Amino acid sequence: MKVLVVGAGGREHALVWKIAQSPLVKAIYAAPGNAGIEEFAECVNISVDQIEELRQFALDQKIDLTVVGPELPLVRGIVDQFEAAGLKIFGPSRGAAKLEGSKAFAKQLMSEVGVPTAAFQIFDNVNEAKRFIIDREPPFVIKADGLAGGKGVLIARSCEEGVQVVNQMIQNRLFGDSGKLVVIEEHFTGDELSILLFTDGEHILPLASSQDHKRAFDDDQGPNTGGMGAYSPCPFISERELDDIVDRTARPVVQELKRRDIPYRGLLYVGLMMTRSGPQVLEYNVRFGDPEAEAILPRLKTDIVPILFEIAGGKLKTLALEWDPRPCISVVMASRGYPGTYQSGYEIRGLDQIKSRDVVVFHAGTTREPSKMVTTSGGRVLAVSALGDSFQKARDLAYRTVESISFEGAFYRRDIARRVLEKTGVR
Repeated sequence: MKVLVVGAGGREHALVWKIAQSPLVKAIYAAPGNAGIEEFAECVNISVDQIEELRQFALDQKIDLTVVGPELPLVRGIVDQFEAAGLKIFGPSRGAAKLEGSKAFAKQLMSEVGVPTAAFQIFDNVNEAKRFIIDREPPFVIKADGLAGGKGVLIARSCEEGVQVVNQMIQNRLFGDSGKLVVIEEHFTGDELSILLFTDGEHILPLASSQDHKRAFDDDQGPNTGGMGAYSPCPFISERELDDIVDRTARPVVQELKRRDIPYRGLLYVGLMMTRSGPQVLEYNVRFGDPEAEAILPRLKTDIVPILFEIAGGKLKTLALEWDPRPCISVVMASRGYPGTYQSGYEIRGLDQIKSRDVVVFHAGTTREPSKMVTTSGGRVLAVSALGDSFQKARDLAYRTVESISFEGAFYRRDIARRVLEKTGVR
């Protein structure tokens, strides 16, 4: 089987790494890929938004299965275009991908089918949004409706700050057209939980639980990012509770989309806040989470390729997944200034010194220079994932590895999974 993976980040490296373990696969291509992906796949210089070029490449190379990593091509309809050309592709259609492409669509759908989520209002008029904020008690969660690279959710701690945010989004187009419509919702506190599941639009197969760390700095300080680290599994919930959460937060949406004749086929990500009143859905993503994928996929013992192929064919037949019982902790190393402005092109040192079989370093923003030197080329540069017999051992191994890698301006959170040790006593 020949497989094409679309994307260039840590999630795509994790997918390529996992796909390469399958005996069914004879060749992997990645578009555009990165310096780490090169170890397992042939990288081709086609960006994720060049859908026609990607489709033609898949036709020319007789690709048996395309796996889409990032949300942008999904929201723009890559699945519809590939399927129209007779190509098998893993991911939801353009209509189903609106779950991530439009926060307003997702919130309205949740409301209609009774999924627990924060109370909300949708605005396209800046003055109406301001009046709504002034009449209510902060804090507020303010979301750009469209895609914003993981940066379109802002928390306003005061009415004044809320007014400034809606001004920036709606009037000043902080996120371009993605912010011409905004969702303002109540603010929840609690532990976040990520649930990923495979679905063919009818059957649902959950993956192991995980928890992301969104804020840039320790103790959940600083701006929201695409994710600074993750761990799996989440010891705060049992398997029975996980099944119940899936039934309450994912199944109604999958069933409703099928009823509307836009069946969801692919990987559905449910981002949750575990509040005192129960789980509340924060968002849906229509692809593997990043960095959740880098914490979950190292634990997956089942061959992933048959699952991807089954869903691309419209029928999920796999009934269960086998997991490594050991926890995995993934720590993101980022460029100074991320998620804002940052500089790239710095040499990464120490990658060739990593020998442990329980560590995988997934490249998120790297380039291999003609000299063979690997340099930084993104905000999130590496995701260092480590397995251990306990959370403490996995965490210690992950951070020892992080400390052995260096590049100019590198920073990372030092508290990934610390909450597990503090709250549960699990070691």
